[in-house]
Amino acid sequence: MRRSILLTIASTCLALGAPALAKEQLVLAIGGEPDQGFDPLLGWGQYGSPLFQSTLLTRGQDFTPQAGLATEWSLSDDQLTWTLHLREDVRFADDTPLTARDVAYTFNAAATAGGRADLSALAHADAVNDHTVTLTLKSPRITFIDQLMTLGIVPDAERENGHHAGYGRQPLGSGPYRMVEWQEGEQLIVERNPYFYGPAPAFERLVFLFTDEAGTLSAAQAGQLDLAVIPQALASTMPGQMQRVLMESVDNRGILFPMQPDSGERAANGAPIGNDVTSDPAIRQAINLALSRDTLVDVALNGFGRPAYGPADGLPWGHPEETIDFDLEQANALLEEAGWLRADDGLRYKEGQPARFRLTYPASDTTRQQLAQVSAEMVRPLGIEMQPTGRHWDEIQREALHQDAIVFGFGSHSPQEIYYLFHSEHAGFGFYNSGFYTNERVDQHLEAAQAAASAEEANPHWQAAQWDGSTGYGLQGDASWAWMVNLTHVYATDPCLDVGELGVAPHGHGWPITANLLEWRWTCH
Repeated sequence: MRRSILLTIASTCLALGAPALAKEQLVLAIGGEPDQGFDPLLGWGQYGSPLFQSTLLTRGQDFTPQAGLATEWSLSDDQLTWTLHLREDVRFADDTPLTARDVAYTFNAAATAGGRADLSALAHADAVNDHTVTLTLKSPRITFIDQLMTLGIVPDAERENGHHAGYGRQPLGSGPYRMVEWQEGEQLIVERNPYFYGPAPAFERLVFLFTDEAGTLSAAQAGQLDLAVIPQALASTMPGQMQRVLMESVDNRGILFPMQPDSGERAANGAPIGNDVTSDPAIRQAINLALSRDTLVDVALNGFGRPAYGPADGLPWGHPEETIDFDLEQANALLEEAGWLRADDGLRYKEGQPARFRLTYPASDTTRQQLAQVSAEMVRPLGIEMQPTGRHWDEIQREALHQDAIVFGFGSHSPQEIYYLFHSEHAGFGFYNSGFYTNERVDQHLEAAQAAASAEEANPHWQAAQWDGSTGYGLQGDASWAWMVNLTHVYATDPCLDVGELGVAPHGHGWPITANLLEWRWTCH
């Protein structure tokens, strides 16, 4: 399989003229392909630039909204209606004009498509005229603006070459590139969109290779890649003559705890709910105190990361004072006080219940495996046995999602993720609040944040949900997670490739490094 992938790489490079046309073409291996294709209605672009499509707004380096397809935008005083005025020079890649009708279609269709874009607050989108659109909400939701920055606009289904059932494999948009060929499981070839309204990208053609870690490293060592994503564990030495490029991120890893005792209840899919060990706050608080996050960064990430204490460290909506020091003495005292007593076998017990539970991670993820194994060793001196267990995602969903502690990864440019993770209405909702966390005060803070008049006014409410002085989902409150690390994304690049000023990446899906693709330049001649 690996040999066939490398042959495909080689044949692609020869067919497209690399390396002689290196200024015009880049070959990239920066992550997997989207399962449902390149359809924004199904989630493409939610974690990064949609590439083929444009968005109403773009996100600045400081996370503030900037002009995109829309040149002006406003929110009504009752916070229910967004009005956006569009550029008049935008055309799709088939040279047909993009109008407000396409925007309205995109939002209305995405609201019912069941994809990753959360448009549940949208009542309806309407084209006022060719270049003005209104988005009317059912109730105030300050995070709705994030969809204006991530939802790629597709052509109205009723027009010629409009959106259709197979659109994800034949995308048509107004973004900087258009598709040439997609060989699923192997590569994607794209070329400049000649009708793109913005500055022309520096590179005529991009080839995205869909290789596993071993295939990517082999291709990089062979000099066949201009840009490659590198696992943190292997990032100390760059392949071939390539140079290291680091991208800071809020891409975090942590342990989500089941918050309810095991009562025999089951989720809709039959998965068991609850855990008699992790539902005890003393267990969760002790584990948080026993984790040396600096050591986790050094051992599991090879130093390419930073400690994590919450889901939004360093972001405007994260609590700035949420940190915790390694303290085994305090952790042991908490357990003793809560009735978890050490037995002759070294394990703690409470009313006959051993302090033992599975710590589950996706078996294919070596970083999460390392984090699970190292953190399990860190808590062992407390008399707590976390059992690292690798399972496939479908098995996790079917059997473990609400009963095991899970090593999850999140991290978003939007505080909407905080709402998903910790509001009780999302208990058992997919991968988010799968631990069935509930706290009425936290719900109230989250709802106040969504009802705020601006992002700046919302931030204190987001922070209060983490810790308001008496309760919260965070370390000082319910300790519903043991957050461990924030990853630094590591890439190997050709020395001639300048990728410009990189922003802060969200969770690693969707090729986040391409967000500033229009800034990339080839510096050699």
